[in-house]
Amino acid sequence: MTSIRIPIGYWIESAINFFSDNFAFVTKAFSQVTSQGIDIMVGAMMFFPPWLLILFFTGIAFLLSRKRGIAVFTLLGLLLIWNMGLWEPTISTLALVLISTVFAIAIGIPLGILAALNQIFYRVIMPVLDFAQTMPAFVYLIPAIPFFGLGPVAAIFSTVIFSMPPAIRLTCLGIKQVPGELVEAADAFGSTKSQKLFKLQLPIATPTIMAGVNQTIMLALSMVVIAAMIGAKGLGGEVWKAIQRLQPDRGFEAGIGIVIVAIILDRIMQQFGTKKS
Repeated sequence: MTSIRIPIGYWIESAINFFSDNFAFVTKAFSQVTSQGIDIMVGAMMFFPPWLLILFFTGIAFLLSRKRGIAVFTLLGLLLIWNMGLWEPTISTLALVLISTVFAIAIGIPLGILAALNQIFYRVIMPVLDFAQTMPAFVYLIPAIPFFGLGPVAAIFSTVIFSMPPAIRLTCLGIKQVPGELVEAADAFGSTKSQKLFKLQLPIATPTIMAGVNQTIMLALSMVVIAAMIGAKGLGGEVWKAIQRLQPDRGFEAGIGIVIVAIILDRIMQQFGTKKS
């Protein structure tokens, strides 16, 4: 008895080949623009001496969080990274995470708003998000290579796809949790859909949306080491090189650097979201 095998893998590979063959001009243009953006951002930050940039980041941390402890941790943590000789990889990691987060939020929040306001789109997007959030992170590297080749642009593409679901899901959740009485009151006063969205629903949903942004940043950071396998530099690249060269000391130091950056961004976004609420 012969078994019938459904060629799911073949269909996916054919779809990837089709898009990479027929839309190469789009991916090439995106790759060029994004690569230039990464170079400009990294070059701008590397132009300044590390101590000055550390003081700047410390000031930003204090202004956004209004917490002296977070500012002190930012100062000491970045000084430790500089002392370990990991300043340039840290800057590359920050550029990768910030650009990926901007793309993920720019796509995710509008999709979350649409899912909250349109029931049909909600029923379509939720299974897609469930699928995306349970897919192993390594799988996202597969389509990135034929589209963008090896390098930081492919890493950004895979990071955006991996980190976007929380932004969509929590934006939708925040808007849906707005009390119905307030929505009815806005309708009773004759508010348009845009007025109701921007003056009522989004302001009330801001803490939940900011939680989604925070989760997006954390997922982007979690892809740093994995994305190093396809040419992303930064702290993840240092970890990957340490694994290949059997250098546990450098690997742990780079890992500590990733943890420090993650804690700084997490605490700042938590306080920023609380302040906005």
